[in-house]
Amino acid sequence: MALLKLANVTIDLPIFGFEAASLKKTIASTVTGGRIKLETGITVVRAIDDVSLTLRDGDRLGLYGHNGAGKSTLLRTLAGVYPPTKGTYTREGTIASFIDPTLGIEMDATGYENIHLRGLVMGLTRATTNRMLPEIAEFSGLGAYLDMPVRTYSTGMMMRLAFSIVTSVRADILLLDEWLSVGDAEFQERADQRMREIVDTTGILVLASHSPDMIQRECNRVLQLSHGRKMSEKELPPQTDVAPAVTDII
Repeated sequence: MALLKLANVTIDLPIFGFEAASLKKTIASTVTGGRIKLETGITVVRAIDDVSLTLRDGDRLGLYGHNGAGKSTLLRTLAGVYPPTKGTYTREGTIASFIDPTLGIEMDATGYENIHLRGLVMGLTRATTNRMLPEIAEFSGLGAYLDMPVRTYSTGMMMRLAFSIVTSVRADILLLDEWLSVGDAEFQERADQRMREIVDTTGILVLASHSPDMIQRECNRVLQLSHGRKMSEKELPPQTDVAPAVTDII
């Protein structure tokens, strides 16, 4: 049974090394996220502001909002990267985070070494990683390059390696920051098929996207954020030819 629950969660991110008035002026001149305040001489950005949320098996939640609305911060909070400054976070079930698939890739290590390193980060035993190694290597299509340092890879090759690793283990909860696009057309077709299988079989999906069509297609609920605050949360009707657009619903 998968569960994600936020109860009145607030995330304050301290910004060190900047003079408060200058930082406020800079951020005020751009379209950005949370509110800025000064606490004991330290500038703090309130990235998430008093958000409550409960997700259970079968929920597919789309996060919608402008750049800086707090979508990625909320995903990182659900992934356990940011502990709540206030409020509580409860999770039941294993979690897979596709927020940044290349996070943790060691550039001087070989492809094979990176597979083992990421396996450790994902909580896998060395024996389990060894069993999965042939399938990961085959899916990546990198061949002999897996014996070479990742710093010799192109960006596309590195994404193929990272994608092949992070999608090798299925989890109860999937966090996704936009739909992944990796590699050339041939690899993208295989990647899309694998993503489709993962999304269809996961217990809970949380998808942050700027695309109303993507949210309408993949989700049954939508949460709109603005400057770190929860503006609305609504059920989405099943997708049909006459179903209203997400932008009409929210």
